[in-house]
Formats: sequence, structure tokens, C-alpha cells
Amino acid sequence: MFRTALRNVLAHKARLLMTVLAVMLGVAFVSGTLVFTDTFGNAYKNKSAKSFDHVSVAIQPVGGSDDETKQQPRLTDSLLAKTKELPGAESAIGGVSGFTALADKDGKLVGGEWGTTGTNYYPAKDGKDPRYDFTEGAAPKSAGDVALDSRTAERTGYKVGDTVRYSTEGPVKEAKVSGVFDTDDGSVVAGGSLMVFDNATALKALNKTEYDEIDVKAAAGTSETALKSSVEKILPKDTDAVTGAQLSDDQDAMIEQQTSSMSQVLLIFAGIALFVGIFIIANTFTMLVAQRTKELALMRAVGASRRQVTRSVLIEAFLVGLVAAVAGFGLGIGVSTGLEALMNSGGASLPQGPLVISPTTVIVALVIGVVVTMLAAWLPGRRAARIPPVAAMNSVHATPTTRGLVVRNTIGSLIVALGTVMLFMDDNYVMAGGAGVILVGVIVLTPLLSRPVIAASAPLLKPFGVSGKLSRLNSVRNPRRTASTASALMIGLTLITAMTVVATSMSSAINKMAVDSLKADYSVSMANFQPLTPEVREKLDKLPDVEASSPLRAAYGEADGSFTSISGVDPKTIGKLVGLDFTSGSMDAFKGESTLVDSDTAKDKGIKAGDTIPVKFDEDSKTVRLKVAGVYEANEMLSGLFAPTSVVDPHLDKIVDKQVLLKMKGGASDSAEDSIVKALGDNPAITIQDKQAISNAIGGAINMVLNMLYGLLAMAILIAVLGVINTLAMSVFERKHEIGMLRAIGLDRAKVKQMVRLESVVISLFGAVLGIGLGLFMGWAAGGSIAEKVTTYSMEIPFGRIAIFLVIAAVVGVLAAVWPARSAARLNPLQAIKSE
Repeated sequence: MFRTALRNVLAHKARLLMTVLAVMLGVAFVSGTLVFTDTFGNAYKNKSAKSFDHVSVAIQPVGGSDDETKQQPRLTDSLLAKTKELPGAESAIGGVSGFTALADKDGKLVGGEWGTTGTNYYPAKDGKDPRYDFTEGAAPKSAGDVALDSRTAERTGYKVGDTVRYSTEGPVKEAKVSGVFDTDDGSVVAGGSLMVFDNATALKALNKTEYDEIDVKAAAGTSETALKSSVEKILPKDTDAVTGAQLSDDQDAMIEQQTSSMSQVLLIFAGIALFVGIFIIANTFTMLVAQRTKELALMRAVGASRRQVTRSVLIEAFLVGLVAAVAGFGLGIGVSTGLEALMNSGGASLPQGPLVISPTTVIVALVIGVVVTMLAAWLPGRRAARIPPVAAMNSVHATPTTRGLVVRNTIGSLIVALGTVMLFMDDNYVMAGGAGVILVGVIVLTPLLSRPVIAASAPLLKPFGVSGKLSRLNSVRNPRRTASTASALMIGLTLITAMTVVATSMSSAINKMAVDSLKADYSVSMANFQPLTPEVREKLDKLPDVEASSPLRAAYGEADGSFTSISGVDPKTIGKLVGLDFTSGSMDAFKGESTLVDSDTAKDKGIKAGDTIPVKFDEDSKTVRLKVAGVYEANEMLSGLFAPTSVVDPHLDKIVDKQVLLKMKGGASDSAEDSIVKALGDNPAITIQDKQAISNAIGGAINMVLNMLYGLLAMAILIAVLGVINTLAMSVFERKHEIGMLRAIGLDRAKVKQMVRLESVVISLFGAVLGIGLGLFMGWAAGGSIAEKVTTYSMEIPFGRIAIFLVIAAVVGVLAAVWPARSAARLNPLQAIKSE
């Protein structure tokens, strides 16, 4: 039986090619993902390990007072001096870091909101800081000097001697670049930037009263454990000593967790690609078995058992899967390199390292390729085994019996009904599962749906005459085959459509929320969302173009016993800056000892306008009684309590603003924004956003994720295209006799090509229509749970993109038919008529 299976594989190389390609692509995605995450994780670990070379023991603050402003300094110069004198300590350095906005030559923020960091240069005994390896210039020595990491220097064009502008939490300062250094700092590797000041300047600029960490290097012959024991004897309260080995292990665990999350996301899409490939494999083996009906019946007649026949088909699948898996693994290494290049081009700046191919990755790739192929071929093999010898001339791929279709349709209907019930459950996980169940149910029902849906295409095919009519009839001749081919394309388009609907609706909801909630023209805040000093508003109020302004000062506390955020605002101007939808009360009563309460809190506590409620502030634990001026509808941008700054300020330890809202006399404009920028000293640490910018910041992230998902799902679509090619090629082979007869009675080559192309387009559009329809349904179902949390959310159908999806499906059909149509047209009529 093994020789028979091997002979069949070698005899049908061309027909098995598409199956090999489908499995190969799926395996390439899986193995490429595993190789990429292993390589990336190993390179990141190596980079991180180097950063701990100078650390034998680290002293870190832990716990302490909830109020950091009242916490006594622990990691001080005094402790640092004691640490240097410990037996077994070669050297000790203190480190600090914090947000430091660096402006590029165009005045724009470098490194993003979270990746621009400032730190200190603390020389050890040899006069060098082991954290930085200078390649140009020297370390900073005064407040007028600063050093930059080499990646930042390269992308900004700054060189030694250039003047740079930066800001921490105050006004803009200037300094000269004293040097450029290499570093293994994780944030720099990930695309951020690092500025280094001399120690005294760093402590002052970053507003530090103590070091963030003290790193101790062990002398020769002293172990980390022994040094840790010495360090623990001088530790002040609320500090801890951690060995360098433990720090490295913790870093490795964190990196492994991060790469694991990335790997899981990529593997989900690889799984989708393999799932789509199952339809192609099953189709191929079903048709191969159908073409060998006489051969299999003859084998049964000469003594082969059902088990042996099934085994021969599975052996074929094993051989095909093995070849595809080996080829897919080789391609996967290229996929890994491509993923790295793609992420680096997006600014990720991944660390460099040798390619890592673990034995586990090799085994997983081979097992997945072989197992998926054998599972998909099992059912055709089982059908082949059930062929009785007397049925030598019957086709297994004949039209399914009525009983078989009734059973299949009944099962599919029950699955869809179960999924629909799950969609209306309160649990989000159950709802997500329901969507998946419905998808499975529709796949089962696809043969039933094929006839009416494809029949609806008759008017569109009528202009093509005989070719159009034949293509439609051929498409529904074998509903199972058509359904299986269309299902591969349907799955990819279902996911793409559902995600597009949700993303489009969410972007629209955010836009509506921004327009409805904000009357202000601009929001001014720190780039890293840290507090602003009150002087920012004072400077802005001096601008002649400013019509109204108000700070938003953040506090937290309890309103009538319920935890809530409390925003301190200017009661005289806030009504001009935010759009509150009042359910009771109004802005007119908002003055003095009063508050505005969001609808969720009001509903929970039974609060209404005119009530007086106790409000307790967390920072000083004091309670004040405030009159409710109004109750407004909460949303994602505006919620919690609003109170006058005169009420909030006495309960704050430090008066700072979360942001400042501005309304300009002439509205938002380039000149208005320029005047704000100049008033704030062209500060790169401060972000100025209009309503559209606020909306785009969130909507842009949604679109970026959506585009990434499009790219990942493209693999599934590509495999679906192979399925259409495979089905048409096998169908043409089966219909040699029929095509020969058509040619003999006058159908020319052009019409034969047209017939096959139209059949391909019909099948592709059938899958696209089902996929888009199911995707719209799933987008609607997902939107129901989102709408509960985002009040402005409503389902929007992206008709433009859906039209593009349909056009892509039609193009897929045309391209997929090129080879099969050409093969059909080249058939010799006389030889085709003689074929069996």
C-alpha cells in the first residue's frame, strides 16, 4: 500500500501542487513567527544582559508612604558613600531617569511621548560610567552640556558641538552636545531617545531628591550573594537589595512574556491560514479519490481491506504534508527576516542578533504540516474505503444524496441557532464564542446556500450568452465542492469585514464624542501626560486671541460614598469649553460650593440637581458638602465630578493642571496655534491638540492596528486563491470529455476560456458575498457590547471598503482562472472526447 501511495503522489504531482503550496504557506507563517520571536527574544536578552554587567547588587526603593511628597529620601548620597566603603564592593553608582523632551532640528518631539528619557552620568572609580560607551566626544561635565545616544544622534542629525533644545517639566533649555554614546537601554533599542546630563544637573532637572537605584559592582573574588549580605546590613527602611542575576532573570521573564504575547497574536493568524488550507486539502483529495474510483474498487476486489484503502490515502497525505512542511519551514526563515524588516521600517528598531532556530520550532513546523494535511485527507480517505467493488464506475464526487444534504443542513442549522443564542448572552467571552460557532454553522450550510445565491447571478451572466449560462450551471453542479472552495475565501473576508465595520464605527464614535464633548478649540497638555504648572494657563490668558480658558485639575475622592474622579475647573468659563448634556440642572448654578455630577454616579446614588452631597478628597481625607448644580450624561471623554478650582485647590498638596482648555476668538487656525506655541516658548514637552487631532490620535491607532490585521489576513486570502485555482484545475480535468463535446459542436477557445473565468468569478463572488454578509453580522454583534461602554457608538457600514472587497474577489476569480482556462482552451477536441 505504501508503494501504491507513493506511485499516486508521483503520478499526480501537478494536481497536488496547490495543496503543497497551501500547506507550505501556512507552515511558513507558523515557523516564521516562531523563528522571529525566538531570534528577537534572544537578541533582546543579550542586549539586556550587557546592561547588567556593571551590577552585582542593586538597591531599590520599595513600599513606603502612599504620598511620595511626604516620603523621606532613602537612596541618598550618604547611602551611596556607605555602599562604596562596604567590603567586597569595587564601585557604586547612583542612577536617576525621567521624562525629558528633546526637540529635533524642526522643533518636533523626538522619541515619542513615552520614549524620550533623561538620565545622569555618574563616574565610577575609573572616572567612567559603565552604562555608556562613548564613540564621539566626551561625557557632560556641566549644566550646559548633554550627551545623546548614537541612534538619536543619527536620526536627528545632531553632532558634537551642536546646540539642542530640551525640556523636563519647566521652560525650554539649551545645551551643547558634548558626546555621543552607545547604550543597551531597552527604551532606546525600542525607538526612544536617551539624553545624559552630569549628575548634579540631572537631579535638578528631573526634580529628584534621591536616586532611583544604586548599583554596586563586586570586587574580584566576591560573589553576588556575599555582597548582597553586606549591602543588606546598611539598607534603610523601605528599600531592598537585588542581585544582578535576579535582575537579569526578571528582565528575561518580562521579555519572554512580551515576545510570547506577540507570538500568540501572530500564531492566531497562522492558525486561520492553516484552517483555510484545510478546505483546499480536503477538496484536492476528494477529487483525486473521485478520479481513482475504478482503481480503488479494483484494489478492493483483489483483497484490499477498507482500512488499507484509507491508509493508502493517508500515506499520500503524509508524503504531501512532509514535503510541504519542509518547504514551508525554509520559507518561514524568510518570513522571519521579512517580519523583522517590516517592524524596523515602522520605527521599532529591533536589536540585532544571530538567527535562532530551535529544535522545537523545527518539530512544530513538521508536525503541523503533516498533521493538518492528514486530518484534512482523512474524510476523503474514509469515503474511498466505503466504495464497494461493484461500484467501480460510480463517482464518489457525484451529487450528494438528498439524505446526506438533509442531515448536513439540519446540523448546520442547529449550529447557527446555538451560535445565535450565545450572541445574546451577557458574557463577552460567550458572545465571542457564539460568533465563531455561527461561522462554523454557515460553513456547514454553504452547500445549501450555494444554489440560491449563485442563481441570483443569472441576470449578470446573461450578457455572456452560452458561456455565462454554462459557468453558472457548472458552479452549482457539485455544491459541496463549490462550498468548500468558497468557504476558504469566505473566512478571510468575514474577519476582514467584521474588523473593518468595528474600526470604522469606533473611529466615527470617537469623532462624534470629540465634537459633542468639546467646545474648546485646543487642549494643551504635557507630551507624556504629566501635570502642567499653573503658569501655563497664565501665559495663555495673556494672548489677545484667547476668548476663554480653564484648567482641568485632577483629584480623586468619594461622592456620597462612591469613588469618583474630581476635576477642578473655572466655573466662569467651563461652559464655553465643554459640551455637557444635562439631564437635570444647568451650568448657571455652577458656582461657589457646588458640583456637576455625571449620570452614572447620580443614578447609582439617587442624586439629582439641588441635592447637597458629601465629597471626600483622597489627598487630605477631608470632606466638604457641595450642592449639585446639575447632572450630565457621562461619556468616554467627560465623566466624574466637576467642581470649581476654589473648592478643589485647598485639598491638593501641589496645584498642577492635567490640561488647559482654550477657546480662540477666531476659532482654530494655523496662526492661532502658532501664537500658542510661541507663548509657551516652542516647548517640545508640551502638546497642543485641536478636536481633530484628539480624534486622530485615537482613530490613527485604530487604523494602524486594522492595517496590520489586513496584512496578516492577506495570507489566508492568498491560500483561498490557491483553492480556487486548484478547484478549477481539477474541475477542468474531470470535464475533459464534456469540454471536448462543447468544442466539437462549435464552442470556440475564447468561449471556453470565458466559461472557466466566469465560473471562477462566480465562485469567488459567492464566497465574498457570504463573507461580507457574515462579517457585517459579526460587526453588528460585536458593536452591541461596545455600545454599552461607548455611548456615541453606532454601527456604520463602510460601503466604499466593502465595494473594494467585492472588486478584489472578482479580480481573484479572474486571476485564479488564468491557468485553468488556458488549459481548458488548449484541449484537443477529439482526444478530449475519447477521454474517460
